[in-house]
Amino acid sequence: MSKLLVKAKKGYGRVAHVTPESAGWTYVGFDLHRLRAGDAVSAETDGREACLVLVSGRGKVHAAEKDFGVLGQRMSPFEGKPWSVYVPQGSRWSVTAETDLELAVCSAPGRGGGLPARVIAPDDLGQEVRGAGTNTRYVTNILPESEPADSLLVVEVITPGGHTSSYPPHKHDQDNLPAESYLEETYYHRLNPPQGFAFQRVYTDADSGGRRELDEVMAVEDGDVTLVPRGYHPCAACHGYDLYYLNVMAGPRRTWKFHNAPEHEWLLTAAKQASDRHA
Repeated sequence: MSKLLVKAKKGYGRVAHVTPESAGWTYVGFDLHRLRAGDAVSAETDGREACLVLVSGRGKVHAAEKDFGVLGQRMSPFEGKPWSVYVPQGSRWSVTAETDLELAVCSAPGRGGGLPARVIAPDDLGQEVRGAGTNTRYVTNILPESEPADSLLVVEVITPGGHTSSYPPHKHDQDNLPAESYLEETYYHRLNPPQGFAFQRVYTDADSGGRRELDEVMAVEDGDVTLVPRGYHPCAACHGYDLYYLNVMAGPRRTWKFHNAPEHEWLLTAAKQASDRHA
């Protein structure tokens, strides 16, 4: 099995656990908790900030000595926008499930920003449609760079069955602003219906001999986490199965500037020409 694929455990509790140490990188951490009604989980952020995303279900949330009450609305990540809570470094948080709850804990280094804990409500979230044709996908920005945080960028995407996403392939593995930013990234995948699967490829540019330093193709199933330490990372959802993923990104600078694979950039030109013809 690929070292870039993290299989979630069955049952309840912390079912997925990614740390900078386990991933072999510097910035991004990701945990996934599955809770029954009445179960609770808590932690200290220490020197890291966190974004708690209620992927599905409802729970009572405390963070940084604030009681945010019961949050959550959707019972599936394929139904509407999520509720989330931003938790700054040096804080304690806790969540007690009111229903079966799937809680994602996205984390990255704090930088002493002095930001308050806050609820990120569905009405606060911007949504956009990216791509065209079978490259269409639906994006919900949970913690984009336009909203305050020290390091974290958090977004979720729904890709309909038969469509591609994170495509044309792009990368963000060079600290070379303004052209490109260095960002590590995790994908938390869900499938609807859950017995489905999708594909993700993570690969780097080929050298003069056609060899790639990294080239992994993974079949991802419901609940899997994939790691993107560098390189291009497109996804493909199989016919009949919609793909949801929650992205967490962080790096030395909090901005998303990506570089498209040059051999595939013609797809963007073709899509724009098609759009102009139908305008």
